Amino acid sequence: MKKIKLVVVGKLKEKFFASACDEYLKRLSRFADVSVCELKDRVDGIAIESSDILDNIKGYTFLCDIGGETLSSEQFSAQLGSAMQESDVVTFVIGGSCGVDQRVKSKANKKISFGKMTYPHMLMRVILLEQIYRAFTIKEGLPYHK
Repeated sequence: MKKIKLVVVGKLKEKFFASACDEYLKRLSRFADVSVCELKDRVDGIAIESSDILDNIKGYTFLCDIGGETLSSEQFSAQLGSAMQESDVVTFVIGGSCGVDQRVKSKANKKISFGKMTYPHMLMRVILLEQIYRAFTIKEGLPYHK
């Protein structure tokens, strides 16, 4: 089974975000082995957070970045499918509130944006998991994506 890894800065604090993430992780388990690596939110700057992120990146890496490419759900599904063919592990990175440094941006195979708006990091995790789930349902021709 293919592996998907989310590398995220910060822990989920609100129970409703944690419940939503758990639901999508459960749904995704039929398609892939999905894990979440929560990194400490560092007050001492993005350089240390970025080093922590780099230590946990494996395989094909998507970076969630406001400057990245905006994709439709169908395009995202196709890109995720290609990434999973290319690598046994696909990693998604959500940096801290100050972003990531150039080392992480350079290491990423693909930078993706979920629009020009800024989302709370905990909500972004829910949105990302939902879109990964949607991507699999599109690929499998399931009725979730209408």
